[in-house]
Amino acid sequence: MGRIAGFAAVLLVTGCTATPANGDGSSPGSSAPTEGAAAGLTVETVASGLAHPWGIDWLPDGRMLVTQRPGTVSVVENGQVKDLDVDTGAVARGEGGLLGIAVHPGASRFTTCQNTASDIRLTTWELGDGDAVGKVGDLLTGLPANPSGRHSGCRLAIDADGKLRVGTGDAARADTSQDRDGLGGKTLVVDLGTGEHRVETYGHRNVQGIAVRSDGLVVSAEHGPSVDDELNVLKPGANYGWDPSRGGTQGGYDESVPMTDLDRFPDAVPAIWSSGSPTEAISDAAFLQGEQWGGLDGALAVTALKGSKLFLFEITPEGGVHSVSAPPELDGTKGRLRAAKQGLDGALYVTTSNGDGDEVLRVTAAG
Repeated sequence: MGRIAGFAAVLLVTGCTATPANGDGSSPGSSAPTEGAAAGLTVETVASGLAHPWGIDWLPDGRMLVTQRPGTVSVVENGQVKDLDVDTGAVARGEGGLLGIAVHPGASRFTTCQNTASDIRLTTWELGDGDAVGKVGDLLTGLPANPSGRHSGCRLAIDADGKLRVGTGDAARADTSQDRDGLGGKTLVVDLGTGEHRVETYGHRNVQGIAVRSDGLVVSAEHGPSVDDELNVLKPGANYGWDPSRGGTQGGYDESVPMTDLDRFPDAVPAIWSSGSPTEAISDAAFLQGEQWGGLDGALAVTALKGSKLFLFEITPEGGVHSVSAPPELDGTKGRLRAAKQGLDGALYVTTSNGDGDEVLRVTAAG
């Protein structure tokens, strides 16, 4: 894995008040890894006119699929956006709606994650001739949902074994994250064919990003409450320490508890990075991999909604954070940033999340 040789100066996280209706989460932070060097980025718009594009992935033929939170699945090809004729059943309220997407490896099938009138669920679709979309079936149902859409999670990623990784939110329910039998406030591993699933990790608040490194390391990006957005290295069976019920002693949803409560849960896994205060509302995460990235090969790219920027983290082979920076090319220049995924061409693709007129951006290393 390449060493990040040129970050901008190390950044202490700053931000403004969250906007829950836009899916900000609401969180502040404090963390200061070492400094990196400066490496420029080239940013170009490859699609526009979208409404809160939430997830992106690629079909085997190279075309991009984009989910838009109000409920639309679109194909992007040569800068043109075509909305597919598919009723996903998504109910868009607050942070909820049509959210994550994952194309099945080597296939024209794809799975979406969406809020419905009754729950959050994963549904698999088949893209046929003439871009006709047929429903294959619901892959997994019954993920907890808040009527307001709050803390819906719903980020999807395919791991090295071809399994679907799913990050879920706690639906702003106090006892959800520590409930080992439930599916909220967890990361899940799901078989794309059968829907068989297991809880991989628990004790999460609202997982917004999952990134899988080429060596199998998996990192999640998570919204904090009034402090402490987190990056976490996922370890099977581990507790990440979020418990707004305070062990069942609180009747309400107590967000004054620590994101990782090491007093209540001494075995909880500490975050590898925490924003401290204020939060940035970090969203998706993707590893930059390949020689085309030069000194940025191996960096973890993390988008921020409230912070309106892209972070670049140098992650050590063991899974620690060596440095963090925010390249000026995407620091407040495009507004709120949501999805982040490396494309088939090796570039990083990022979506904005400002409302009508949102864009898909292609990001490469300058020079």
